[in-house]
Amino acid sequence: MIGKTFARSAAAAVVLLGGSLLFAQEPPATLTIHPDQSVHAVSPMLYGLMTEEINYSYDGGLYAEMVRNRTFRDDWSGVPYWYLVEDGNSVAKMEPDHTTGPSDALKNSMRIDVEKADAKNPAGVLNVGYWGMALRPNTTYKGSFYAKADSAEVGPVTVSLVSNDTGTARATATVTGLGTDWKQHEFTLKTGSLTASAANHLVLTVAHPGKLWLNLVSLFPPTYHGRANGNRADLMEKMAAMHPTFLRFPGGNYLEGNHISERFEWKKTIGPLVDRPTHPSPWNYHSTDGMGLLEFLYWCEDLKIQPVLAVYAGYSLMGEHVEPGPQLDSYVQDALDELEYVTGGTDTRWGAVRAKNGHPAPFKLTYVEIGNEDWFDKSGSYEGRYEQFYKAIKAKYPQLQLIATAPLKNFKPDVLDEHFYVRATQNFKDATHYDKTDRNGPKIFVGEWATREGAPTPNFGAALGDAAWMTGLERNSDIVIMTAYAPLFVNVNPGGMQWETDLIGYDTMHSYGSPAYYAQVLFAKYLGNEVVASDLKGAGPKLFYSITKNTAKKQLYLKLVNASSDPQQISIELPGAKLASSARVESLTARSTQATNTIYDPKFIAPVESTLNNVSSSFQHTLPPYTIQAIRFDEQ
Repeated sequence: MIGKTFARSAAAAVVLLGGSLLFAQEPPATLTIHPDQSVHAVSPMLYGLMTEEINYSYDGGLYAEMVRNRTFRDDWSGVPYWYLVEDGNSVAKMEPDHTTGPSDALKNSMRIDVEKADAKNPAGVLNVGYWGMALRPNTTYKGSFYAKADSAEVGPVTVSLVSNDTGTARATATVTGLGTDWKQHEFTLKTGSLTASAANHLVLTVAHPGKLWLNLVSLFPPTYHGRANGNRADLMEKMAAMHPTFLRFPGGNYLEGNHISERFEWKKTIGPLVDRPTHPSPWNYHSTDGMGLLEFLYWCEDLKIQPVLAVYAGYSLMGEHVEPGPQLDSYVQDALDELEYVTGGTDTRWGAVRAKNGHPAPFKLTYVEIGNEDWFDKSGSYEGRYEQFYKAIKAKYPQLQLIATAPLKNFKPDVLDEHFYVRATQNFKDATHYDKTDRNGPKIFVGEWATREGAPTPNFGAALGDAAWMTGLERNSDIVIMTAYAPLFVNVNPGGMQWETDLIGYDTMHSYGSPAYYAQVLFAKYLGNEVVASDLKGAGPKLFYSITKNTAKKQLYLKLVNASSDPQQISIELPGAKLASSARVESLTARSTQATNTIYDPKFIAPVESTLNNVSSSFQHTLPPYTIQAIRFDEQ
């Protein structure tokens, strides 16, 4: 996640007069556009998504599981997020049991010893969820748990969603059939008329003395496309509105882990949840691995985008690495197995496993990334590691494009991944960064980038920096074939953020897009398939633009960015063009660079649609201060 930056400084021209600061108005500019002159094609995969387990992006975020610590991991404090329930005069105790569990992957459990309980005085445990549990009226929640008892007489188990404020059960189900062997039990909870709120918790109780063991207690709200073990609908909808073309997964540092033993081991993330052992994430919390390899692929399928799969390449964040050669062979084979799982037919070993997991059809795959940010590997081993992976993968999958995560001295990759985290002034300077890049390759994947201003999500100054940068990405989309903002998500609850300036914010109930999010939406929404010839003269230093053409729809898309506090007058010249007399405009504008959106005011800054009249082959246009604008011209 922590990428390289460019250290640059910006100078402002200031005139001192009589003790006052006078800023010159931006000079008039002339933008000449030649719609009939194509410069190069736009990469069809330019704008995509990058995500990883940071800021509670999966657990407690996109992954819709409502139960926190569903596998009862314990620490010095006990079992986090689980508490004993002793209603009335019931008597019980709870403690972790490391001698029994429902599977080889989950060998522990929570043991509840109920000494005294009855129907009016039940005992059990409760879970507080991820900063509460979001309940909405007339909604069905589906859940399950694994359990066993010392006697069937302990049951049944009553499962309830309970209001924190009133103690009232908002939905209740009864689960029967407990036995002395581990078994999964499913239940459904249906709310009635209530006020939507996150101030709720889950309770599991019994009404008879005895011993009860629990593990993998799970509860899901309605999910996007109704997928079992699926994703939050509101967050999926926000991503869909970004018009992405790909998803890079399973993420940057999350792929590597702090140690080799803590890497993303894809084989431990497939199949039934009870067979997934979970693992530490590098951002100081534990991953359930509910968001496993197949779930990432479903994510792509649901958004109708391509996977960009990153495979572990023998380096982890604390500096541990595997030397190229025989020591690396097993890791290379693991990557080959993973590619077979994704793309193989059901007649292959791992393709058959994928089919058994519920998806017989292979997934389309074009790009595979070898590692992540391997410029941090000071051992100098990456070039050898990359070459070993490259040769093995190309031998079996010659059609795949392989991405390197660090510059190579003696080996030319298909694509090079570059990361940038900068301030807005740096992005204003660097909008031309790729203008003089060697077109002989490798191609460039800007796999992580962001203007880092604002917390937890970007302010409008960051959005201006992003938009300026994206004009350069579009202009150079012959060599820059894919880009992805990072991080994508942040849970704005206390303790939910590990990295500032994240595109989409949310809490347990709600989500919102930052100003930078809406800039992303506009840039991807208005993107053609060709960059056309153009020239800008006489502009101020904070005016940026890009112009693309959709040849099928016969539309021109002009993006304009005015990062100045002054308006910018522009003479737009389109010699020989035959255009409709009006154009569609979507604008993002703010009065201050510090203006932003929040969970409480989610659309303080959002696109505003308008119409630009009197369009001709030569017309005047004024771009307001602090404005990002997308204009769609229709050719006649």
